[in-house]
Amino acid sequence: MEKNGVMISGDRPTVMVTNDDGIDAPGLRALVQVLVSSNRFNVLVCAPDSEKSAVSHSITWRNAVSAKAVEISGATAFAVSGTPADCTSLGISKALFSSIPDLVISGINMGSNCGYHIVYSGTVAGAREAFFNGVPSVSMSYDWAGGRSNVNDFILAAEACLPIISAILVEIKKKSYPQNCFLNIDVPTNVVCHKGFRLTKQGKSVTKMGWRQVTSDAQGGKMLSTMSMEMSSSSNFEPDASSAPHDHLLFKREVRGSHVEDGDMDYYSLQEGYITITPLGALSHAESDGQAYFKEWLPGVAEQYSTSAL
Repeated sequence: MEKNGVMISGDRPTVMVTNDDGIDAPGLRALVQVLVSSNRFNVLVCAPDSEKSAVSHSITWRNAVSAKAVEISGATAFAVSGTPADCTSLGISKALFSSIPDLVISGINMGSNCGYHIVYSGTVAGAREAFFNGVPSVSMSYDWAGGRSNVNDFILAAEACLPIISAILVEIKKKSYPQNCFLNIDVPTNVVCHKGFRLTKQGKSVTKMGWRQVTSDAQGGKMLSTMSMEMSSSSNFEPDASSAPHDHLLFKREVRGSHVEDGDMDYYSLQEGYITITPLGALSHAESDGQAYFKEWLPGVAEQYSTSAL
């Protein structure tokens, strides 16, 4: 069977790829190339038409989104004007493609997505949206390091994760794959010498950021399209006082440090050289001590403030 010039095999599982770096990003192109070259999957692509990094799980609500066919060898691909969550939602809806994919993969992101940064990540949101709708999904990121990484590392990262992708699809076919979570995968910078797969938990690692007043939007430079920003990120652009009206103040984020957890947490294990496999859910539960505190606190609030308001 042929669709949009791509041969579709009925006995192969269908994988749909999305991302937040945009449909032309090298991470997505490398992942699609490896999936197509393996000759094991039907490959669909439904990804943003431009960079949508750090948009989290935002969706387009009031306006229509556009989808334009894009030529990607071996795949049926569309560039969409919406967010990563929009792309996944559209791609699995049967409005754009004739069938629902067996697996959605969001990535490969340029930079890691661990710890608290998972909340900001458009890449993770692309996978989470599929999970919301009962479609198995994976988000994938590569821990890009400026000066050490190169574009070919995305190919190596995709190849390193191919066994996981294949194994997931086997379990899906057997109907034994869990439906109560989705996976977030991070590949270390030195992918050639990675130490294997490690099951990890989402930690509380975070890049601490502040704000600095600037005189132009260019001052301070553009950070990597990832939530794993480099600690030494800075640039020396000449300020342009005409970039904003005189009654506007301009501020830019700047990195001021980081907090990293150790043990079996995702970011620590990634820095140790492992490909981290972190099951995620959709709900954000409070720690047990927080629940206990508010269980005692809430009845007193209701009693005290309802009486004092009379």
